[in-house]
Amino acid sequence: MEDLLMARLSGAVITVSMYVQKERGFGSRALEALPLITGDVVLTLSPDGNCPVEFIPAILRTIDEGYDLVIGSRYLGTAKSDDDDLLTGFGNWLFTATVNFLYRANYTDAMVIYRAFRRELIEEFDLDKEESYLLPERLFGTVISWEPLMSVRAAKTRKRIAEVAVGEPPRTGGKRKLQIWRWGASYYFQFFRELWFWRRTSDMRRR
Repeated sequence: MEDLLMARLSGAVITVSMYVQKERGFGSRALEALPLITGDVVLTLSPDGNCPVEFIPAILRTIDEGYDLVIGSRYLGTAKSDDDDLLTGFGNWLFTATVNFLYRANYTDAMVIYRAFRRELIEEFDLDKEESYLLPERLFGTVISWEPLMSVRAAKTRKRIAEVAVGEPPRTGGKRKLQIWRWGASYYFQFFRELWFWRRTSDMRRR
């Protein structure tokens, strides 16, 4: 583990900090921690043990090759998820296929938390703005995370995207707290709304 935390990549040292969020929910996790992020690249992973940390160097090496977003895919090639059941496996496939169809993308896993991305994408994609989530959260009575929206906006703006096959072992801690129908409806709403209702600030200025 020490080797992973202190690995050097193109002369940069990877540092790890811990922050305990004050509010519940995925959105709070990300938005509360934003002021603490100072690096050029952010890597996110689940705390319940089903993101195999041995792939961190491979993910970071890939983003170091010039990619903007690198997905730690559960389904690329022969990789598979041992945490999926029939419903979540089908849902992840359906959501990813929808993003690929609507935005001419080539994801195998558009939904996963395990990913590295350029820090500036947060502001460029308005992921730090409440209005990016507020309407679907109010419509479906839930709180959603930013990974699916990040995948959509990265494809929509033609960012350089890569995937690393990591798979997904069974979780080692905690219980799944999925709100399958509410989250599914919220993300599907976002996918289609994005076709018409989001433009980067820089694009709007040029217009």
